[in-house]
Amino acid sequence: MASIYDFKALNNKGSEVDFADFKGKVLLIVNTASKCGFTPQYDGLEALWKKYKDQGLVVIGFPCDQFAHQEPGSDAEIAEFCRLNHGVTFPLMSKIEVNGEGAHPIYKYLKSVTKGLLGGAIKWNFTKFLISRDGSKIERFAPMAKPESLEDKIKALL
Repeated sequence: MASIYDFKALNNKGSEVDFADFKGKVLLIVNTASKCGFTPQYDGLEALWKKYKDQGLVVIGFPCDQFAHQEPGSDAEIAEFCRLNHGVTFPLMSKIEVNGEGAHPIYKYLKSVTKGLLGGAIKWNFTKFLISRDGSKIERFAPMAKPESLEDKIKALL
């Protein structure tokens, strides 16, 4: 069976990121959007990143425009919006799809090992996946789960 460390993705500057480089880190992977009711969660994600990155947390945002066209911008526009409006410094990836045939392989994997209310499908923007340091434990959280509500679980994995 695959693990999260078997995948690669492009960051928002077009460089390849090998997820094997994250072995030993706790990952919080989130599909994001800039024009969503949950967009203020960028603040909570950034707060977690700043508080725990030195202890081994990596927050990774995957912008996605599959839900009500709420992420229409280019990778550069998304990065600028996140930086200016939410002070985002955690890694942002290139815009992807999370559902359907065009879903990024990382999301195909994450959906296959966790189930949400819609079975394997991602329900909406800001669905969160918390992954243990060895990649063996993956928990899925609904969009309405605020990032700060995951803090105890993150601390337990760190």
